[in-house]
Amino acid sequence: MISVLFVCYGNICRSPVAEGVFRQLVAEAGLDKQIETDSAGTASFHIGHLSDRRTRENALEHGLSLTHRARRLTGDDLAQFNYFVAMDETNLEAIEKLNYRSTGLYTNDNIFLLREFDPDVSDQPNVPDPYYEGPEVFEEVYQIALRCCRQLLTYLIQQHNLTE
Repeated sequence: MISVLFVCYGNICRSPVAEGVFRQLVAEAGLDKQIETDSAGTASFHIGHLSDRRTRENALEHGLSLTHRARRLTGDDLAQFNYFVAMDETNLEAIEKLNYRSTGLYTNDNIFLLREFDPDVSDQPNVPDPYYEGPEVFEEVYQIALRCCRQLLTYLIQQHNLTE
């Protein structure tokens, strides 16, 4: 089983959307027995809470029901997940620091920024945080997640020679 963990700050906006989009794409590809996914945050402000209401409403507009409850990234996640996908550079650094404390290694070939998979080339490495923004930014986050998760899935299929 290949496992992917999406990571943002509070685990109530960006990473739950990426998790939900990726889970749907994996199911549509018939690979849900081969790939599992989850999300977590690097902060502990929202542990146990559902995703932000606006995030859930935007997801529902696209046919996604988000039921994930926020949790914090832990050292145990490093042993459990094969791939870590951060929503921005700050959270990427947090994953790398946790990885260093656990393994003594600064780098890991399986830690990525989500936008590394963005086919719409952009100078912006980060998925914007919509928490203090309007509905248009929640939609932008969804669209970024959709584009990037499609490419991430293609990458994993190629890396692991996956078939239905």
